[in-house]
Amino acid sequence: MQTLTPPPSANSGADELIDTKIIRRKTRPVPVGDVTIGGGAPVVVQSMINEDTLDIEGSVAGIRRLHEIGCEIVRVTVPSMAHAKALATIKEKLTTAYQNVPLVADVHHNGMKIALEVAKHVDKVRINPGLYVFEKPSDSRTEYTQAEFDAIGKKIKETLEPLVVSLRDQNKAMRIGVNHGSLAERMLFTYGDTPEGMVESALEFIRICESLNFHNLVISLKASRVPVMLAAYRLMVRRMDKLGMAYPLHLGVTEAGDGEYGRIKSTAGIGTLLAEGIGDTIRVSLTEAPEKEIPVCYSILQALGLRKTMVEYVACPSCGRTLFNLEEVLHKVRAATSHLTGLDIAVMGCIVNGPGEMADADYGYVGKTPGYISLYRGREEIKRVPEESGVEELINLIKSDGCWVEPEQ
Repeated sequence: MQTLTPPPSANSGADELIDTKIIRRKTRPVPVGDVTIGGGAPVVVQSMINEDTLDIEGSVAGIRRLHEIGCEIVRVTVPSMAHAKALATIKEKLTTAYQNVPLVADVHHNGMKIALEVAKHVDKVRINPGLYVFEKPSDSRTEYTQAEFDAIGKKIKETLEPLVVSLRDQNKAMRIGVNHGSLAERMLFTYGDTPEGMVESALEFIRICESLNFHNLVISLKASRVPVMLAAYRLMVRRMDKLGMAYPLHLGVTEAGDGEYGRIKSTAGIGTLLAEGIGDTIRVSLTEAPEKEIPVCYSILQALGLRKTMVEYVACPSCGRTLFNLEEVLHKVRAATSHLTGLDIAVMGCIVNGPGEMADADYGYVGKTPGYISLYRGREEIKRVPEESGVEELINLIKSDGCWVEPEQ
């Protein structure tokens, strides 16, 4: 009798590749209001209102809408000094009429004075290294000498220092938010339109902050193309690890678009990095109402087992063995139970995909006999009920276990 030679044993490093639990990169904790990014805290969900910050009542309402549906940090745009001063009133109104929501101010072109003002009123300031000290591109330029490169670096430090000192002394945070589409001209000439240029841009600003003993930093390297975004974040992690830096990362695919493709594109980028243990806070950037970004964020996190904030539905694909209308029943089960949290509910069309493949679910709804539904608690079949009362009886089973809460009206 022939005996097959067993495959060679995997080396110890391969164990990480087959671990079913994501091992997150260790990062330093950064406080943003009463929320912590990094340091082992749950991955934080962010978004950005689309109201003009000068519209104080509209901005307050927009921030509150986002926060009420699970957006933990809200970003607002601050293109002028008037917008910066408006944040004081917005923050006050939120605190008085609702609650203190962690706010981030987005500051761009030559925003030194704006950033200093708004730092008094928000919990974090986001700057774009390519635009914070904006140098107008020259069509005639063919290169940057080292002296020219260093001279601009000195100007950046002089301009950035007052903001860093202000945030440091208030124990507030800064996001160094590099965008692939807005790299500074000197970075483009030196490193090209590459992930390396993005990383070097971030590192330049990090070093300035570190020289001033400021470490409440969150880093992002966003791009509209997923492969560029992935390469930039991976390179950033590699460089930070070599330099002994442990700053948390804000993940996102910028300008992802809308609809199904925008969601898939964002998930391809954000989900891939999270699965590698990279990332401490996320934003899904859709060309839609910002409220529509939040469920996508939580769905990505739940699918990866990083946060559980909703019911996990396990359902088989429909096939000829199915003993009931699977799509219709799944919609009914979801409609009846989607307000619950922390449960796994399996809906299986036949015995083939039934008990075995739903073994990890808390409750199961299985078609085993034509016209009847078998209801399970874990691996145990509890009862068989007529198909027309299947959803109702599933709810009764959940209620009998004390796992039911009534939906909010």
